[in-house]
Amino acid sequence: MAEFPSKVSTRTSSPAQGAAAGAALRPDLAFARSSLGALMLLQLVLGLLVWALIADTPYHLYPAYGWVMFVAVFIWLVTIVLFILYLFQLHMKWYMVPWPLVLMILNVGATVLYITAFITCSAAVGLTSLKGSRAYNQRAAASFFACLVMIAYGVSAFFSFQAWRGVGSNAATSQMAGGYA
Repeated sequence: MAEFPSKVSTRTSSPAQGAAAGAALRPDLAFARSSLGALMLLQLVLGLLVWALIADTPYHLYPAYGWVMFVAVFIWLVTIVLFILYLFQLHMKWYMVPWPLVLMILNVGATVLYITAFITCSAAVGLTSLKGSRAYNQRAAASFFACLVMIAYGVSAFFSFQAWRGVGSNAATSQMAGGYA
């Protein structure tokens, strides 16, 4: 049996200070070009249009538009946070979170909320403004964009469900890649 060496180096190393500066966050452009990234960008643009159009009218006078604003702004902010997480690959640092499941829950929830917001906004347009007025046109356009963003979240929910189920990939690939193709 070999003897244990009499002198063993137990020195530990630490990263150099310059290495921390080199680990700056860089955007993952492959994500931005993926179907998930493109859908998230579309959702952000359409969601911004919905709440900007409503916010430019006296919406505070009508409770229905308060609900539409809540849905549009809340889902828009959550989508921004997730888009940044995926763009800078921060979701990979939190590997214990089941990201395909999180995305599926967000997209299904956003779809359901936008269905209610779209119906509410569409039903309230004629009741809250005169046909042909600026407020009427803005609220009608907000209803149209709410319908489009609802469809975009529905498509994302479908793709998120497939990623969560593992259609077209194995579980390790979809978990680490975050489910975007």
